[in-house]
Amino acid sequence: MPAFSGIPALASRAGAAAVLTAATVTASMLLPGVSGEAQAATPGQSALKVAASKQGSPYEYGAAGPNRFDCSGLTLYSFKKAGKSLPRTAADQYNKTRHISAGSRQLGDLVFFHSGSDVYHVGIYAGEGRIWHSPKPGTSVRLEKIWSNSVWYGRVA
Repeated sequence: MPAFSGIPALASRAGAAAVLTAATVTASMLLPGVSGEAQAATPGQSALKVAASKQGSPYEYGAAGPNRFDCSGLTLYSFKKAGKSLPRTAADQYNKTRHISAGSRQLGDLVFFHSGSDVYHVGIYAGEGRIWHSPKPGTSVRLEKIWSNSVWYGRVA
């Protein structure tokens, strides 16, 4: 019997591990966004939250916050609050990001609208084909569906 004396202890430890695993899985199913391991937000996800918090702020050409924004001003402000620096214009921001495919885009990536090789607008990807952006004079920061196929994606490193 000495060869089997450790079995009850091992079974007990295995049972406890199974119970803890089941509890973690159950908690993550009941509380979306909670997992067994802490996950830090990326700079893009942090910037996305900042941009969303500016909903309703009026568009103003050349403005970069904290209460008025143009498109690149909103992205500049949002990423600055997330601890990352970006150039001032949409075109320069595109040149500073790591270019990625539409299939690789993630929450918080930048979405650049272009005509040919000219970038003319930028927003922050919010998922489900939508962006947070400051569209044009007479409007305000808002969540909107991406309306064009002429877009490129960039990730702030």
